[in-house]
Amino acid sequence: MTAPIRLHRFALSGHAHRAELFLSLLGLPFENIDVDLRTGAQKQPDFLRLNPFGQVPVIEDGNVVVADSNAILVYLASKYDKTGRWLPRDPVLAAEVQRWLSVAAGPLAMGPALARIILLFKAPLDHERAKTAATALFGVMEAHLATRDFFVGDGPTIADIALYSYTAHAPEGGVALEPYANIRAWLRRIEALPGFVPMIKSPLPQAAE
Repeated sequence: MTAPIRLHRFALSGHAHRAELFLSLLGLPFENIDVDLRTGAQKQPDFLRLNPFGQVPVIEDGNVVVADSNAILVYLASKYDKTGRWLPRDPVLAAEVQRWLSVAAGPLAMGPALARIILLFKAPLDHERAKTAATALFGVMEAHLATRDFFVGDGPTIADIALYSYTAHAPEGGVALEPYANIRAWLRRIEALPGFVPMIKSPLPQAAE
């Protein structure tokens, strides 16, 4: 029997939830290994041997160690999805997926994700700037989803998984989703997928509008 994949995660991390969600959607056996970022566990020698950058998530799949949430999505899709559904082999679709992975690592991280970090973890950063960035991003996403159900092609891909967690939890950063009907419909489609697992909810901030 194959040993379950070990997922090193922090339960409140949207990056970690990407990996957990995709493992569950693929139906792969895995076990969560909680890393307490609040006590600096990610900076201890044992963890730094897995990821020298000291960040979650990290997976251990047998002797293979993969760090970075988007890299984990690519690895899991490439190894375990023989249909090519989650990471299309068509060059144009593959490029579109990569584009949205870059959005997840850039505008999503600097907008909704950062706004959430500022409110939840009291990070001394510019919350209004992060909210402005989130609003700009959601405007683009809303328009993109006006004529399609998912971000790339006709079905869900790892682009959707990369974008889901911090978008769904944007209200925890004071960024309202009510103005974005297409985004909210897309979130419901992701949540209806067989094997979907939610990310733990945090209290909504008083500043949320």
